[in-house]
Amino acid sequence: MKILIVGAGAVGGYFGARLIQAGRDVTFLVRPARAQQLQRDGLRIVSPHGDAILKPKTATSTEITSPYDVVFLSVKAQALDQAIKDMTPAVGPDTMIYPVLNGMRHMDSLVHSFGKQPVLGGVCLVSTDLDEQGRIVQLTPLDKIIYGERSGEITTRIRSLDETLRNAGFETQLSTNITQAMWDKWVTIASFGLITCLLGGPVGEINAVSDGKQTALQAIDECAAIAKVCGFPTPQPHLEYVRQLATDKDSKFTSSMYRDLQKGAPVEVDTILGDLLDHGHAHHIEAPLLQACCVHLRVYQNSINSKNH
Repeated sequence: MKILIVGAGAVGGYFGARLIQAGRDVTFLVRPARAQQLQRDGLRIVSPHGDAILKPKTATSTEITSPYDVVFLSVKAQALDQAIKDMTPAVGPDTMIYPVLNGMRHMDSLVHSFGKQPVLGGVCLVSTDLDEQGRIVQLTPLDKIIYGERSGEITTRIRSLDETLRNAGFETQLSTNITQAMWDKWVTIASFGLITCLLGGPVGEINAVSDGKQTALQAIDECAAIAKVCGFPTPQPHLEYVRQLATDKDSKFTSSMYRDLQKGAPVEVDTILGDLLDHGHAHHIEAPLLQACCVHLRVYQNSINSKNH
């Protein structure tokens, strides 16, 4: 299968590198500056599973002349509209679009642009960061992707995607309930984004102060309540796992939103937190911590936007 990875950032770059190492046919769709950097320095991975420097195939949007079998879409929400434009020449009648963005809002944009047929559901579970040198640094050993038809069917094409992605140096799961899996991830990342950004520190430091634990648990309850009322209740074992992670006194864990905040980078406030809050409002669910965090991060986002203009 010919795979086009849109974005050679922390997520797409990581999974793309593993697929290349496993002998798959991978091309990265990147901006000209990133293409030059990759040709010059290589795609560099620093990981508990082994470091790597690879010379990947790259293409800019003007260089794509024929469809790919799979378009693996892994950009930040802010870059989605541009990514859709750039990847359009790569999407043919039989192309599968496999998105691993956060939240659910991107699904509507993709269906609007390409129709329902090509768009799969997707979840990626990995903690990676781009460092100052442009290297992709994997922060924890977890690296897993989940994919499935949004109808829940096991189709011929999803089987062939499964065969292509399996045994490539990371964990994979073919799901018959991918929308639920996407909501479960959404609740998780919204909870940790909310906890670490609103309360201003890693999980352990929050739990070290009085009322820290209770506030963290309340944040999780708010996010889970919205998922439940939308028809995607978080399974109890998963909810317990999230609560356990969020109340670990020794944890140095922070969310990627918090790390972006610390760097002065843009944050995905509206796709991860704002959209969830909107779903809550639509069902008359009160979520005061979620609302406070949205306001806090929107003020921050406006301040960096005005600096950049």
